[in-house]
Amino acid sequence: MADGCAVLLTVISYILVVLTFPVSFFCCFKIVQEYERAVIFRLGRLVSGGAKGPGLFFIIPCIDTYRKIDLRTITFDVPPQEILTKDSVTVAVDAVVYFRICDPCVSITNVTDAPRSTRLLAQTTLRNVLGTKTLAEILSDREHIAQSMKSVLDEGTDPWGVKVERVEVKDVRIPHEMQRSMAAEAESTREARAKVIAAEGEQKASRALKEAADVMADSPGALQLRYLQTLTTISAEKNSTIIFPFPMDILAGFSPFAGGAKEKSDLRY
Repeated sequence: MADGCAVLLTVISYILVVLTFPVSFFCCFKIVQEYERAVIFRLGRLVSGGAKGPGLFFIIPCIDTYRKIDLRTITFDVPPQEILTKDSVTVAVDAVVYFRICDPCVSITNVTDAPRSTRLLAQTTLRNVLGTKTLAEILSDREHIAQSMKSVLDEGTDPWGVKVERVEVKDVRIPHEMQRSMAAEAESTREARAKVIAAEGEQKASRALKEAADVMADSPGALQLRYLQTLTTISAEKNSTIIFPFPMDILAGFSPFAGGAKEKSDLRY
């Protein structure tokens, strides 16, 4: 009975189209853009052949209705979500989701509003994924988190004819108290590292000085050559009075009284 009524209504519609041909021409032919598709319903049923377009397509007035579906990539911001991380830190995280409709017929027949449903699913997915991560993982491993969210969203929106192309974590907002504690911890770490580096430098310098002292101890003239080299460097940089330490052992050999004084001292003893 229902099929018979459908056939009767279709025949009547064709007759009306023929009788009102000049006017019906503008009602029967529709146009969709290159980035759009038209999903046609005839007497409430989806017309076989899938979505129509791009370009010109034909409908029967009175019994056909259609909806245009945009196939371009849609972008939306996920509102900041208050999330309790795995290590019990409250953070506010927002993200950006890029998606497009890949199957127009399924996006019309399986879900009421595919874009809105995708937005709501993205919010819950963001909370669920980040709830299993620590604060350090959220701050340092955003790419892996984005890939996890994309996989979960893509799996959840596939029955709706939606393809999630990309997910990006925009901003992670940490409480001010946590920011101050993290800054103090980072400063302490940098100071400890600087002290370790300075200590290693002192150790290497002391080893080099010890080796130099051993070389100079083996050659007494090396110390005098070092004195002269230092004087040359100072005189080249600054013109000033220079006090040069001269060893008294060198003068002892040239003094005429050195031997007599030594004999007198021996006699006294």
